[in-house]
Amino acid sequence: MDNSEKINLLLIKLENLLLRQQSFEAEIEALRNEVRALQSPGAATIAPTAIPTEPIISLPPRNTPPGIVVQNQAVPRPLPTPLPTPQNPVQPNFAERFKRENMVKSDFEKFIGENLISKIGILILIIGVAIGAKYAIDHDMISPLTRIVLGYAVGAGLMAFAIKLKAKYENFSAVLVSGAIAIMYFITYAAYDFYALIPQALAFVLMVVFTSFTVVAAIKYNKQVIAHIGLVGAYAVPFLLSDGSGKVGVLFTYMAIINIGIMILGFKKYWKPLFYASFGLTWLIFSSWRLDSGISNDHFSLALLFSTVFFVTFYITNLAYKISRKEIFGFSDVVILLLNSFIYYGLGYFILSNNKSSAELVGLFTLANAVVHFIVALIIYKKKLADKNLFYLVLAMVITFITIAVPVQLNGGWVTIFWAVEAAVLFYLARIKNIAIYEKLSFPLIFLAFFSLLEDWFTYYDVYHGNSVSITPIINVGFLTAFIFIACFVWMFNTNQKESETPAEWIWIRPLLNYAIPAILVFATYITFRVEISKHFDNLFELSKILHSQKDKSNEPYYEYNYNFHDLKTAWTYIYTLFFASALTYFNIKKLKNGELAIANLIINLFVIVIFLTFGLYNLSELRDNYLLPESKYFTIGAFNIGIRYIAVAFFALLIVQCYQLQRSGLLKKDFRILFDYLLYISLLWIVSSELINILELSHSEASYKLGLSILWGIFSLFLISMGLAKNKKHLRIGAMVLFGITLVKLFFYDIYSLSTISKTIVFVSLGVLLLIISFLYNKYKHLIIDDAEAKN
Repeated sequence: MDNSEKINLLLIKLENLLLRQQSFEAEIEALRNEVRALQSPGAATIAPTAIPTEPIISLPPRNTPPGIVVQNQAVPRPLPTPLPTPQNPVQPNFAERFKRENMVKSDFEKFIGENLISKIGILILIIGVAIGAKYAIDHDMISPLTRIVLGYAVGAGLMAFAIKLKAKYENFSAVLVSGAIAIMYFITYAAYDFYALIPQALAFVLMVVFTSFTVVAAIKYNKQVIAHIGLVGAYAVPFLLSDGSGKVGVLFTYMAIINIGIMILGFKKYWKPLFYASFGLTWLIFSSWRLDSGISNDHFSLALLFSTVFFVTFYITNLAYKISRKEIFGFSDVVILLLNSFIYYGLGYFILSNNKSSAELVGLFTLANAVVHFIVALIIYKKKLADKNLFYLVLAMVITFITIAVPVQLNGGWVTIFWAVEAAVLFYLARIKNIAIYEKLSFPLIFLAFFSLLEDWFTYYDVYHGNSVSITPIINVGFLTAFIFIACFVWMFNTNQKESETPAEWIWIRPLLNYAIPAILVFATYITFRVEISKHFDNLFELSKILHSQKDKSNEPYYEYNYNFHDLKTAWTYIYTLFFASALTYFNIKKLKNGELAIANLIINLFVIVIFLTFGLYNLSELRDNYLLPESKYFTIGAFNIGIRYIAVAFFALLIVQCYQLQRSGLLKKDFRILFDYLLYISLLWIVSSELINILELSHSEASYKLGLSILWGIFSLFLISMGLAKNKKHLRIGAMVLFGITLVKLFFYDIYSLSTISKTIVFVSLGVLLLIISFLYNKYKHLIIDDAEAKN
């Protein structure tokens, strides 16, 4: 047989095998379709589908010439697989789904059988051993030495059994190893503290050995469970065997050894649950003990020592893995770092402040915390051990503790100055150098500095009223503090105007600071100079003190004061407020041109105008009354009580002008021309009426003020009508009519009963003439009003 015949035979066999394979696949697909149909809801009985057949190629007889292919019987041709559609989704293969469901069940069963049960078992075993040992101890069933020997024997046996099983059953062996280690801790602690069978040095050596073995075992097995049960589980040992002896030094040394073991593991592994458990249990046990001791000074050195040991241990552990792996700190890492630092600081502060001999060291202790974080930050920066975010975080801790150290060690204005400067520097670095964490730190500092300034102002008044201290205005520490505060906020305000490339991580922080910084700046500037004005007049009031010649009922001497200074202080405060509002509006119109501030200007100006027209003019009338009072034998009230009225009115006019400029500046989105007209003419009427009363009071014709006001209001109504016609302003004409109506109501229901016949004649004739003039003006210029109405329509 030559090669061509062999090739022909092999090709025929290959073709037959391919056809048979296709036939099997077709049958499998048909069965799948039937299963799908039965699984779908409302399935009906499906008749067997006719499967197209295809002939099988059979081998030719030996005598058949090469190249002849014989077709024998037909075989089914596979049906095409239907494409998946929304109406005909592809159902998962039944066998695959069965296999997957069994795998899930198998994994769950494996977790329970191989993992969970073994851990629960070893925990129950340890508890059982502890209960049994406790029972044997309480009933003196066996001698102390025997108990210790048996305990070590159980732990060693369990350890040997675990090591033997490691090759085949590693997970189960790891659980047994952890249980054996916990028993070793248990027995060692009992031998030393409960029975005193071994000296302290030997007990600690053994614990160090067990801790070292635990670390090695956890690394070798690569099982976190060993560290959990062997190290964290060992925290329960002192409490299981506690006899109330109060040997806290032994307890905390024992805990420190365990934590050092966890710290070593932190360099090799990064098992967060282990670290969290150790961190939480340690600080919980220590804090509960120290807070339960109250203000007692017992164990002062011990408490300070071990709180420092725990802090350093957890600090190094938290940084160890991140620095070694150069990983970015996550949220949980930052929380642990902050908690560790502030728990330690809080406990240290509590310990030091409750000890009379160390209370003055609290500030130094706070600064020492800052130094520790600074050294860590410097090492990280110099050695380039981690990303810059970790460096900025630790540096932020430095800033935080320095911030805390200031109010702890200093007082008064120095705290405000330091916090304000610190907030400004951090805010500048955050915006210019794009260090996001500094913006977060500056945020609370801005408000801390502000509240500290408020406290300084209140403290000043407490000192002043309590001790009658005379303080020179401007040249005093309070003003210096406020001046530096204002300078810092001006710096932050200018920095905030610049665009920052880095968006804020707290989205809400930028809009809040955009309003908070200028608002605090304006408020602080206003109050600062207002306080200085108050200081000046308070000093004058104190200097006016004169010892009275007579004594009071209690036979105590008392003093006379010139209370006119109080009214002058109030008047100058109103004048200063008018000036400040005018200056702020002018500065915004000419320099800042800020729309949001323009709205604030409008609100502030309206508020100041209303306050001055009501309370301010009333205060000026009190100054006039003081001037008109009979001359006192102690004090002389000068004519300045009258002159200050015109100074106040001048500054009021300045504010009205600035309101007009603000309305014309275009900074306000809405047109406030009508509002400004009402503001202008109502203010003008109010001022003129007040001045009329003032003139009548000075001329001792106060009984004529009703008559005078009615005539004045009628004349002012005529003036408004004239302005409304001249400027074609309908709202002025309507306002004039309303004012005239009020005047008539006042005349008939209030004035008429108290006026004399001549006064009644004068007022009625005057108002009648004014009404005729108004009517004449309306008739003469009615075409202007009609044309205006038609033009608007």
